Amino acid sequence: MNKDGRQIAKAATLVMALFVVSRMLGLVREMVIGALFGTSATYDAYVAAARIPEMIFLVIAGGALGSAFIPTFADHLTKRDQAGAWQLASAIVNLVLILLVAVTGLMAIFAPALVRTVVAPGFDDPSQQALTVSLLRLMLLSQIIFGVSGIVMGVLNAHQHFLLPALAASVYNLSITGGALLLGPRMGVTGMAIGMVVGAALHLLVQVPGLLRYGARYIPTLGLHNPSVHEVGRLMAPRVLGTAITQVNFVINTRLASMMGEGAVSAINYAWLLVMLPHGIFAQAVGTAAFPTFAEQVARGERNEMRSTLTATLRAVFFLSIPATMGLLVLGQPLVRLLFERGAFEASSTEAVTWALVFYALGLVGHAGWEISARAFYAMHDTLTPVWVGGLAMGFNIVLSLTLPGAFELAGWPPYAGLALANSVAVLLELVTLLVLMQRRMGGLEGQQMLMAFAKSGLASLAMGAVLMGWQAALPNAGSLVLGGGGIMLGVAVYLGAALLLRVEELRSVAGLVRRRARPPGR
Repeated sequence: MNKDGRQIAKAATLVMALFVVSRMLGLVREMVIGALFGTSATYDAYVAAARIPEMIFLVIAGGALGSAFIPTFADHLTKRDQAGAWQLASAIVNLVLILLVAVTGLMAIFAPALVRTVVAPGFDDPSQQALTVSLLRLMLLSQIIFGVSGIVMGVLNAHQHFLLPALAASVYNLSITGGALLLGPRMGVTGMAIGMVVGAALHLLVQVPGLLRYGARYIPTLGLHNPSVHEVGRLMAPRVLGTAITQVNFVINTRLASMMGEGAVSAINYAWLLVMLPHGIFAQAVGTAAFPTFAEQVARGERNEMRSTLTATLRAVFFLSIPATMGLLVLGQPLVRLLFERGAFEASSTEAVTWALVFYALGLVGHAGWEISARAFYAMHDTLTPVWVGGLAMGFNIVLSLTLPGAFELAGWPPYAGLALANSVAVLLELVTLLVLMQRRMGGLEGQQMLMAFAKSGLASLAMGAVLMGWQAALPNAGSLVLGGGGIMLGVAVYLGAALLLRVEELRSVAGLVRRRARPPGR
């Protein structure tokens, strides 16, 4: 592992640990929500209302802006141009604030029409429609704050600082959980929406000390004649289009699920969040740590080093995501029962979520690999390639989303599970396309080693899956704690043992990193 690879690995272990905390808090949040609201019509309204604010954040101030801002900001840092870096950051903050205030204001005005015709036309109850509208308007406030917070996160990540941004996510989850527990019994799902707005403010405030540490300077400028601002805009434009396409797909899924009966919207949301749990811990953590290093290598013109770093990072992500997929496929039902089945979340809710979870899990490797491969393109100042590839994939996703639910219903399966399968098939095709294009761009990606690592991780995961299926068959009457919790521990042990026997290189790399981090200073 080269120097930059070790830097990514060290950063990734920190980010991963913090992401584990954040995702665990997010899981606790969903457990609380499940106990209070289950897969009810009111929670359907909450999930549907959140789609538009999430889309606004991701399109304008989330991943789209970060993928354009971080490489450009990192260029200034590499050249030791601190003044230029802070001018760029200030201009982007000001422009994003103006844009978000305008967009969210229009969305608030037209919220009734959006809910009635776009987001949830399947909500026949007028009170459910009205609740969705009021929740949407309240949630829009949080996105204005997140606009600034997202840029601050990019600034800190460009400085290789990951602690405060990761802690900010934990604080945000705690705030929503607090809103559900403290306000939910009196205000219903509106209490969670209030917690979301408060959490957005805390998300920003937690990161402010990091800005002060790096000597941040705010400049009241729009930077309309600043070449770096133009570069961010150039890189961001195609990424905005690509993110918008992806988010439109989620809106379409919510729209379609709203017509599939009460609880369908909630079921696919719970399942998606469960799949995103290992994805966030492994893929997003590694991707977040790797992106600034990719950007620095591009800025220094280190093509060979970046190729080596990229392939090592992809192999590490596959090593972690393949067994996670197998675990979700085999242990899905006992895990859902263990985590959520209490209070308003009944056995019927467990069955509904499990159906969606199984088919979402099939795409976990695709989502994980996308986090790394897309960031590599962004670091190379190419935001267009992932966009047109993503556009084709999401177009295919939409076609499948319109056809698979009918086929599932004919087979006697819940139609919303077809929406999950459509997502998985599309993202796997998207990943393969991106890797082929990156291989051509970089003159190879150590394909033989990559395939060998993938195959070995797959074999170890198959062994794990076989043991877990035997575990469930041998304990047909065991509780969800034994089957789910015990199954996780057994699965991890079997996978690591099989990986050791197969001499999977990524296992040795991870073990070596753990030993280095555990070694006392000076030894």
